[in-house]
Amino acid sequence: MKPSFTTLAAMAMTLWLSACTTITLDPLPEGLTDQPPLDWQQRQTQLQSLQRWQLQGKLAVRQPSDSGSAIINYWTQQHEAYELSLSSAFLGLGTTELKGVPGFISLTLSDGETYHSADPEALVEAATGWQLPLESLPWWIRGLPNPASDYRLYFDGDHKLALIRQDGWEIRYDRWNRFMADKPELPARITAVSGEKRVRVAVTQWQALNAEPAQ
Repeated sequence: MKPSFTTLAAMAMTLWLSACTTITLDPLPEGLTDQPPLDWQQRQTQLQSLQRWQLQGKLAVRQPSDSGSAIINYWTQQHEAYELSLSSAFLGLGTTELKGVPGFISLTLSDGETYHSADPEALVEAATGWQLPLESLPWWIRGLPNPASDYRLYFDGDHKLALIRQDGWEIRYDRWNRFMADKPELPARITAVSGEKRVRVAVTQWQALNAEPAQ
């Protein structure tokens, strides 16, 4: 005897429920919630509109292969294009300058030697020994996830973004500051962790850049 439509439907529902019970989600970090505050969409829009900016501060990297710190003389971001000047006695390279866009970078050492690569992260690692998530840092440093891949956001009791989990990294927002009167608070210190790799950026100054003059 063929099973009835009702029986088949019940069997399908049982299998679906069984499959659902096998799905597990990471537990919420203690004291945090994944429910965004009411003003999150507005804040996100304001931060996304900050497309041209410059900051100064300090970069610290800790990883099994190599660790150290550098002064960020300036990090200038103009939409997807960036220029980054680092000074580090630890690297023994004086000032290192990086210029790039997603998928391409040029790196100039203090002796004037310049290298180019279509793999920005690989070139930076070869020159400094540091593994930096260059594609996502311009987003994370503004307190935003990189829209190019999946992510999860967590907020603290003060309704501030406390944590982003994305691409195997956990980005912790340790401190916020209102650097500009007409902008929302921006991260003053973030720590990005992936396994034994840890990247910390402490920002001392942040400013918006004027729009380019019309041609």
